[in-house]
Amino acid sequence: MYFSLPQEYRQATQDDLKNRITAAREKLGSSLTILAHHYQRLEVVEHADHIGDSYGLSKIAAEKKDVESIVFCGVHFMAESADILTDLSKMVYLPNPLAGCPMADMAEMADVLAAWDYLEEFGGAENIMPVSYMNTAAGLKAFTGKNGGIICTSSNAAAAMEWSFKQREKVFFFPDQHLGYNTGIKYGIKPEEMVIWDFSRDDGGLSAEEVKRAKIILWKGHCHVHTNFIPEHVTEVREKYPDVKIIVHPETPHNVVKLADGVGSTKFIVEYCESAPAGATIAIGTEINLINRMAHDHPDKKIFELSGQTCPVCANMYRTTINDLAYTLENLADIKPIVVTEPKRSEARLALDKMLEIS
Repeated sequence: MYFSLPQEYRQATQDDLKNRITAAREKLGSSLTILAHHYQRLEVVEHADHIGDSYGLSKIAAEKKDVESIVFCGVHFMAESADILTDLSKMVYLPNPLAGCPMADMAEMADVLAAWDYLEEFGGAENIMPVSYMNTAAGLKAFTGKNGGIICTSSNAAAAMEWSFKQREKVFFFPDQHLGYNTGIKYGIKPEEMVIWDFSRDDGGLSAEEVKRAKIILWKGHCHVHTNFIPEHVTEVREKYPDVKIIVHPETPHNVVKLADGVGSTKFIVEYCESAPAGATIAIGTEINLINRMAHDHPDKKIFELSGQTCPVCANMYRTTINDLAYTLENLADIKPIVVTEPKRSEARLALDKMLEIS
């Protein structure tokens, strides 16, 4: 996909862009709502009507009845989900169409279907529940819905896991192996009852005996931001700040998660920072834009990145600028909205609706 922002918007000053965004919002009035994920740049978040994690924003999109246009400052799979959950009268726009998700790309449709064909030998949809993380393309959400499965986010993964095991004996979790593993441990699944399906190997690199023994089959996928955190970061921070509280996202590998004081979604991290007492020292293992915003919003607390100055940025979330936002708001009529077509739309909605119901 090719996208080039017109020069007029690339060269505009920050003050000019802010004024144009304000004017465009006033003109569009109540027909518009702007959603922004927690990982967005501070200058983008400042213009949002709603800020949240992927679950919270999906819920808000589903509940919007009186708007015509939803501008989703996030990545592609989020805008797709918003389109699926809203009626056809509403248009969903992604300010930067190049904002994707490398983790979502780790679960190609052909690879997932090949895995599912193999798993049919072990009961398929009668015995195995597909649980798809929100960080997947609409096609895989549709696959999940078609096979009776459910979508989850880091906010409700435990609830999705509980729901799944009430229905079937095994869970096929994709695409983030670390969220799946950490959720499995939290639910009470033993490490030896979880296996990793390596899509680059025949039969996922698993023997029939390993699949039979497994309670959870984890897709070999990860978030490049959260896999940067290692146990040594925790050790170093605790040595430097003995009273520190360490909070990490559940996409982080388990050897870090088990050393942390708290583990949870971006919503959890935001609420933890809000409720912490003045003077608290908090090291956070997640994307840098959220950490910077928490430090900015809570100057009475010492909030910083767990891995020091090497704390990673989500390049795709970072793609969206206020330049993109200004262009989008001023040119809605000429911009192609995000549209998920049938039957993909209806099948994906089955799984997304289950996500909303259990939460």
